[in-house]
Amino acid sequence: MENNVIFIGLWFVCGIATIIAAVLAHLSRAARYIGRVAVGMLFIVGGALLHLLNLASGANYAGFADPAYFPVVTNTWQAVVVPNAVLFIGLLAVFEATVGVLALCGGRWTQLGYAGVIAFYLALWPFGWMETVWVLVMLAPMGLLLRAERRAALTLRAEPTPTADVGS
Repeated sequence: MENNVIFIGLWFVCGIATIIAAVLAHLSRAARYIGRVAVGMLFIVGGALLHLLNLASGANYAGFADPAYFPVVTNTWQAVVVPNAVLFIGLLAVFEATVGVLALCGGRWTQLGYAGVIAFYLALWPFGWMETVWVLVMLAPMGLLLRAERRAALTLRAEPTPTADVGS
């Protein structure tokens, strides 16, 4: 299923949207919202849903770690994940759905979701060159989106609250 043109298109569109939104996020609330939607969709549909569909179709993820840079990654994957694919890939789907939903929520929840996405990317790179390229392309935009969300939250907190004109 991961070679499905629809999912490849989704990853591509969400990746491009994330990058563009990240570049503009410090200037525009709309760009921050587009970033949230792109990251949310990428992780909910392109991640969690894809894993669930793969598991339902009987995929066992046996070859995923074959291109890993370190034999310990491949060996551990084969010994631990493959025999328990439903458990571990199911947990991965729950994690990806969670960070995707958090990304969509706004405020501190979005910041937490973005931190989870960044942590996920940092854990992904050892699995091979294709994952490393994706991580290298996506880490900076995720950092920019996180920074823009933090700044927006600080700006919102710093704005004075309107007070009622009492006794006038």
